[in-house]
Amino acid sequence: MSTRRLTALDRWIDTAQRALETVAGDPPAVRRNPADDHAEIVLDEAERRHAAGLMRINHVGEVCAQALYVGQASVARDARTREHLLHAAQEETDHLAWCADRLRELDSRPSLLNPLWFAGAYAIGLAAGLRGDGWNLGFVVETERQVEAHIDEHLESLPPADARSRAILEVMKEDEIRHAHNAEAAGARVLPAPIPQAMALASKLMKAVAYRV
Repeated sequence: MSTRRLTALDRWIDTAQRALETVAGDPPAVRRNPADDHAEIVLDEAERRHAAGLMRINHVGEVCAQALYVGQASVARDARTREHLLHAAQEETDHLAWCADRLRELDSRPSLLNPLWFAGAYAIGLAAGLRGDGWNLGFVVETERQVEAHIDEHLESLPPADARSRAILEVMKEDEIRHAHNAEAAGARVLPAPIPQAMALASKLMKAVAYRV
């Protein structure tokens, strides 16, 4: 039996569904939550608020990752590039679910601005994808490198007793490193200098806002 070829309308419908699931839904993880291997430790109020702020930033990062990858995949020219992006997006869905679970455990919530974060990241993903697959993959590499760097910052900043958040972030970091390596192997181009700086500036603003809102 032949497989029906997806039309542009099919892809836009799929994108809309992913957007609703990411921003308003609660998409389940495929993989087991790494936090399950660690007992919950009661944090004091300041530690709990700080851990929640950091995990809200990471949750926003995963919302943006979904939007970026789906936006890029929707205009990717090569089927292998599209498959690469959508596979990475699936692993980012695991991260999204794990961060949401941890926020609930910390008696907190995701960012109230998630629809805005998704829309902005999706637009950036579309723009990157329209430049061509090499630039598309180059954007993946730079995105993952910057995410890896901010996860390192959070691992340093988390309360020492918060082993559950730490376990989630360590697996997320491993996945981000692998996504970057896979994109490089698939033919990623090196982004010109102004783009990584602009991405870092936007990320800094997002982290400052998402920590609180």
